[in-house]
Amino acid sequence: MERVLRPERKNSSKDLMLFILVLALSGIENLIAEVLPEFQLGPIEVGISSFIFVPIVLCILFDSFWAALAAPIGELVFADLILGEFGGLGEFEEVILLTMGLYIAGKMVKDVTNRKQIAAAALFAFIFQDLIGTFIDMTKVWVGIEDFEAISGLPESVFALEMIDFLVEFAVTGIIFGLIPTLYFAPRLYGKIEPLLGIKPRLIEKGAALNVPIRLIGGAIIAVIAAAAVSMLSGAGFNIIEWEPEFLDQFGQWYIWVPITIAAIVAIVVIWLGKSNNGEGQDINV
Repeated sequence: MERVLRPERKNSSKDLMLFILVLALSGIENLIAEVLPEFQLGPIEVGISSFIFVPIVLCILFDSFWAALAAPIGELVFADLILGEFGGLGEFEEVILLTMGLYIAGKMVKDVTNRKQIAAAALFAFIFQDLIGTFIDMTKVWVGIEDFEAISGLPESVFALEMIDFLVEFAVTGIIFGLIPTLYFAPRLYGKIEPLLGIKPRLIEKGAALNVPIRLIGGAIIAVIAAAAVSMLSGAGFNIIEWEPEFLDQFGQWYIWVPITIAAIVAIVVIWLGKSNNGEGQDINV
């Protein structure tokens, strides 16, 4: 019995280390994005919401559900809870959409050296999460759950405003800090980062066509419905808990370096443990 269970426990430990590593790195990239200033172009604010290429690259390299789930959870833990900005049930809209978008993106890529597949996956991961979230926000205004806030100098239409915001996000976060760095880092990091956790690099399927399994299409539909449901419930006032501690006002802006430091230490410890226990690499594709 011991011999039968040992490989399973080994795979579980690799899953856990991967989850924690992606959790920490996603927390760091979100926190750094928060530190960077936003620019005003007339009535439009232009800023970096996240360095989304970090979780996209990791999900392409590892092709694991746990990596996809860890990305939004990392933001939730390090950029929301520790900073006292947890907004309750509504936060899980992004968790659901980003997890599914990243997971499908990882499954879309069959050949990590194929730039067309990487580009399609990177664009899908951003568009699925951000565009669906945009339509959910518009729906909440249309059904009267949230009030429409017009912006001076822009069309007084919720569709126009939300689409302008989406296009700005797509250009900055989706292309400049999503697609372009993903195209650069994904093929170059292949076979280099996986051994740090004692994991075999995923197999390259040369000539394999880009496709999304039918079961994932069904999963995406369920994810959209679930995300819309939790967002609507949150907008209607049904919240689990909202975390906004008053003591954070005493520390000022420097406090953001506390979760950045914690996340960095966690990432370093996971890599150190992975290298220390680096035996035969394990496949952990889910």
